[in-house]
Amino acid sequence: MSTIEDENQTNLLHDYCVETALSAKRASRELATVGTSAKNAWLEASAAALLEEQSAIIASNALDIEAAPQYGLTDAQIDRLVLNESRIKGIANALREIATLPDPIGETISGGKRPNGLEIRKVRVPLGTVFFIYESRPNVTADAAAICVKSGNAVILRGGKEAAHSSKAIVEILRAKTSAFGIPADAIQLVNTADREAVGHFLSLSESIDVAIPRGGKGLIERVARDATMPVIKHYDGNCHVYVDEHADAQMAVDIVVNSKCQRMGVCNACESLLIHLSQATDLLPKIAAGLAEFQVAIVGDARTCDVLPDATPATDADWGEEYLGPKISIKVVESLSEAVSHINQYGSHHTDA
Repeated sequence: MSTIEDENQTNLLHDYCVETALSAKRASRELATVGTSAKNAWLEASAAALLEEQSAIIASNALDIEAAPQYGLTDAQIDRLVLNESRIKGIANALREIATLPDPIGETISGGKRPNGLEIRKVRVPLGTVFFIYESRPNVTADAAAICVKSGNAVILRGGKEAAHSSKAIVEILRAKTSAFGIPADAIQLVNTADREAVGHFLSLSESIDVAIPRGGKGLIERVARDATMPVIKHYDGNCHVYVDEHADAQMAVDIVVNSKCQRMGVCNACESLLIHLSQATDLLPKIAAGLAEFQVAIVGDARTCDVLPDATPATDADWGEEYLGPKISIKVVESLSEAVSHINQYGSHHTDA
C-alpha cells in the first residue's frame, strides 16, 4: 500500500471514530433525561428479545467459534467465547437483575443549608459517554450496555475480534428495542472495525468521551491507561485467592475451592491461589486435590504442600503472582490468618479473594 493510501485509510478511520464518539455524545444528552421506568422496561424487553432470538445469536457465535483457532485461543479462552441456550439465559437474567437495581441518577448524596439560607445538594448525574474496551467474552457486550444505559450513560463498545459476530448480534437486538422506550439507539454502539488503531483514535477523543473502561488482560489495560486522554476506570490482574482457616468447615472448604477454581477457569474471578492453615493441610489438601483432579487441574505448591501432595510441583516465586486462567493452581500452607493476608497483599491483585 502506498503512503497516500495509508494516509487515506488513517483519515477514514479517524473520521469514523470521531463521528461515532460525537453521535454517542449526542445520545448521552438525550439518555440523561430518560426516566427509570423506561430504562427498566427496555431492559426487560431486551432480555425477552435475547431469548426469542437465541437461535440467531448461537448461529453468529458459531462463526466466532469456527474462527477461534486462527487467533490461537486456548481452551479456556474458547470456553469464555461460547454461547449456548444456558448462557444466553444467564445474559437475559443479568439484564433483568440490572432492572431491579436502584437508579443512581438523581440520588442526593449529601447537602444542607448554609448559614445564609442557601441550600446546597450533591446529586448523582450520568458520566456521559463511556468507551468500554474488552476482550473475547460476548456476555460482557450485553452487561456493559445494560449497566451503562441503566446509569444514564451512552456506551461505545470495542469488543475483541474473536467475538465480533456474537457481539454484533447482541447489540443489534439491544438497539432494536430502544426506540419504543425513548432511548436513543446511538446510546449503544459497537465499533465495527477490528483495526487496532481505532482504539488509539477513541482514546484521544476526550471532548466526546468522558471515561474509558478497559476490561481484559494486563497488556490491554496498561495500554489504555497509558494512552487515554480521559479518566480511566481499571483493574489489572485477576490473581484471586481462597484462604482456608483453621476453623473452616472441611466439606465447605473443599466445595468452595473446587467450585471457585473449576466452574469456569477462564474468568477473571476464578481462584488462582489457595492458602490453607497448617492445622488443616494434612487432612484437607488430599480431598481438595482429589476434587481438582476431576478437572485435570495441575498443582504447584510450597514445600509443605509438596510433602502432603506427592504429585504437586514445587512453586516458583513467579507462580504466586500468576493469573493462570486455566487448569493450574498454586497452593501455600500458612500458619495464621495474618500470614495469609500478608501473602495476598504481596502477590494478589485485590480483585476477588475469599
